Amino acid sequence: MLKRILLLSVMLMAMAAAWAWHAYQQALHRQVVTDGGKAIEIERGDSFRAIVAKLQIRKIDIDPFWFKVIAYQRKVAHKLKAGEYELVEGMTMPDLLALFVSGKTRQYAITIPEGWTFKQIQQSLAENPNLEHRLTATEPQAIMSQLGIEQQHPEGWFFPETYFFEKHSTDLQLLKRAYEKMRVVLHREWQERDENLPLQTPYEALILASIVEKETAKVEERPQIAGVFIRRLRKGMLLQTDPTVIYGMGDRYRGNIQAKDLKEPTPYNTYVIKGLPPTPIAMPGRQAIHAVLHPSAEGSLYFVARGDGSHVFSASLREHVNAVNKYQKRRP
Repeated sequence: MLKRILLLSVMLMAMAAAWAWHAYQQALHRQVVTDGGKAIEIERGDSFRAIVAKLQIRKIDIDPFWFKVIAYQRKVAHKLKAGEYELVEGMTMPDLLALFVSGKTRQYAITIPEGWTFKQIQQSLAENPNLEHRLTATEPQAIMSQLGIEQQHPEGWFFPETYFFEKHSTDLQLLKRAYEKMRVVLHREWQERDENLPLQTPYEALILASIVEKETAKVEERPQIAGVFIRRLRKGMLLQTDPTVIYGMGDRYRGNIQAKDLKEPTPYNTYVIKGLPPTPIAMPGRQAIHAVLHPSAEGSLYFVARGDGSHVFSASLREHVNAVNKYQKRRP
């Protein structure tokens, strides 16, 4: 009788072990994320139990017992990192644990286009729901002070690019990244500049690059336009570029420049002031900066828009007047 009991006990234990092994294998391989687009945020200080509860609230079909077993068996129960994670359809419980240990959090994106002003960047940051908004200053110098940046004016200093960030990132952090990127790019381009340019500092190059950026969207034309401005600076000629006038008009600009606007003595009106304006007028990209520091050596001193996004370049005033009559005034 005792032998039968012992045999029965052994059989039951073997069956239990087989069941447990089968259940464990199922837990390892069963898909628990049945549809994509779900996310979970692990906050700092969350316990393992709290993480399990959050998964269950998000309708992730985990088994709390086996989830804990797998976590401890793989020695990761205390290695889950804080952050917001995007869950992909078909993930298993080991996949979830691996994701939370990796720290590969959900990434958001924001783009600063080439040619944007700082005002446009401010508005874009303020409207982004995935950023924490810490930028409280409004005056240019106060903004730079809040960012911990020595420069006095923000215009031109934030590199146009797409930036990826995690949830709870701040607008200040993103601006600092964009500033550091611009500082690095400008420094590298300045070190490799052509000789004998009429530009004394990297900041002057940044100012001129912002003007080139606003004058044309065509990459192939930027060295030519930069060359026109470089030659004008060498000759002491006025730059006479409309984008600087528009920037100086600020909110008064309504889409058209009138003759009186070209005569208004603002610090940015290059039809009135000699040389460069006091600050950049937009965020120049790398290609505009490169063009300013490696301008075309052609002899043109003027250019006029054709109306299709491209420009006609002229070496003499007579040629320029003819081009203006043809493409702007539509005279034969």
